[in-house]
Amino acid sequence: MSRIGKLPISVPTGVDISISDTNFVKVKGPKGELTQQVDPDLNISIEDGTLTVERPTNQKRHRAMHGLYRSLINNMIVGVTDGYKVVMELVGVGYRASNTGQLLELSLGYSHPIMFYCPDEVKIDTLSEKGKNPQVILESNDKQLIGQIAAKIRAFRKPEPYKGKGIRFQGEEIRRKAGKAAGK
Repeated sequence: MSRIGKLPISVPTGVDISISDTNFVKVKGPKGELTQQVDPDLNISIEDGTLTVERPTNQKRHRAMHGLYRSLINNMIVGVTDGYKVVMELVGVGYRASNTGQLLELSLGYSHPIMFYCPDEVKIDTLSEKGKNPQVILESNDKQLIGQIAAKIRAFRKPEPYKGKGIRFQGEEIRRKAGKAAGK
């Protein structure tokens, strides 16, 4: 049995879950509404405020889908109740970030500023304090979307191992390398 798939999901108060005949799950809560199409072979049931995902057989495909869809539904429930937040730091001399609405403008040492438009589902904010690295703060109820947007922003200038310059997640440890002078 899948260790993740067999765990029941407790549905908090204020969250409304509806499951259609074609296993289309819709989760509605205080922070918004999310939908997910679930594999039709899996059985989803809600009883006494707990949601369970069960698989019909022990086939490899069913075992793979069991834990996946349980995690996706759990992420949807957490998203509509608490939401997700990603904080990214810009480490480097002259690196700046600013936003006007959903348009993010990044200065990352290139000859031109980078303009990135975020979807409306993701709330974006920038923070620049003196003596600290500029920060880009992303908030959303969709974990998949916020992760994808954060990865795209990070791809503009990945952290490099020699000086540690680049866009990194807050609290991320960058493995540093010694330069060629240390090799003598």
